[in-house]
Amino acid sequence: MKTSIIHSLTENFESCAHKTTDGVEFWMARDLQHLLSYTKWDNFQGVISKAKTACELSEQEIDDHFPDIGKMVSIGSGAEKEIPDIMLTRYACYLVAQNGDPRKEKIAFAQRYFAIQTRKAELIYNLVSYSRTTYLILFQKV
Repeated sequence: MKTSIIHSLTENFESCAHKTTDGVEFWMARDLQHLLSYTKWDNFQGVISKAKTACELSEQEIDDHFPDIGKMVSIGSGAEKEIPDIMLTRYACYLVAQNGDPRKEKIAFAQRYFAIQTRKAELIYNLVSYSRTTYLILFQKV
């Protein structure tokens, strides 16, 4: 994959990320659908269903990584309606990518992108946890 395509896709994924008030990073499933070149929501829901199964099998709470929400969209002439959407954590996006069709260039990219980004987040979490534990141990001895 060309470097210019990698930079473009990375920018696309990062520009679609949101954060909760608690600082948890997430993507909207309908945005991710388009980033991964799925044209039909029904087809993408099949991939999400497989990702939820993988989440459950890894002993994670599905609702922690795939909360259902409603999203208002314009349907013309100023009218709006609510459609279903899903907030996907980084881990959920990783699982969605892993359950997508790797023959699609954007899926193959997403598999690598979310695997690397998820691993970085894990390392940072572990480093912070280790530092906090070390700090507590040191100051308990004083």
